[in-house]
Amino acid sequence: MNISHTTLPGVFIIEPDVYRDERGWFLETYQADKYHDGGMFLSFVQDNCSSSVRGTLRGLHAQLSRPQGKLVRVTRGEIFDVAIDIRRGSPTFASWESVMLTADNFKQMYIPPGFAHGFCVLSDIAEVEYKCTDVYVPGDEITIAWNDAQIGIHWPNDSPILSPKDVAGQTLQILWDRLPDYQI
Repeated sequence: MNISHTTLPGVFIIEPDVYRDERGWFLETYQADKYHDGGMFLSFVQDNCSSSVRGTLRGLHAQLSRPQGKLVRVTRGEIFDVAIDIRRGSPTFASWESVMLTADNFKQMYIPPGFAHGFCVLSDIAEVEYKCTDVYVPGDEITIAWNDAQIGIHWPNDSPILSPKDVAGQTLQILWDRLPDYQI
C-alpha cells in the first residue's frame, strides 16, 4: 500500500495493493494497522454509500460540533474528489486538494475532521463509499457554496446538478463565525 501526504496536513491519498489474476482482483479496502503505520489513527463508526449520475456535484459538506473524518473510495465510475481546510487560523485555511477516484484506480482519499468534502461525478454513474469517524447529526452540518470564489476550486463541470441543500450553500465569509478553530 502506498500512502501519500498531500499539501494539506492530515489529507492522504491511499493506493492499496491490488492482487490480480485470471479470476479478477482482490484488495483490502481498510486494515487498521496499515493505516496507523501510515499516520492515520482512525476509528470508524458509520459507513455511507451514494449513487449519482454524471454531472452531479455533492458538497461541500462538513459537521461542526461532531466533525467527521471520511475515508472515500469509488466502487463504480469516476469522481473528482475534493477536501477543503475550513479551520479558522489554519495556515492552509480555504486551501483545497483534489484527486480522481475511480473504480479502476482503487485510490482512496482520507479527509480529516475540520475539513469540508465534496465531489463531482465524471462517469455516467458513480457509486461512492465512505467510512466516517463520527455519525451524521442532522442540524450540525454546514454546506459551503461549491463555487465559493475564496476557495476557487477548479471543478471539471461549471454547471453541475445540485440538490436544493447544495444550491443554498453559503460562502466561507458568511459562515466564518460558525467555522471550527485551528487546533495545534
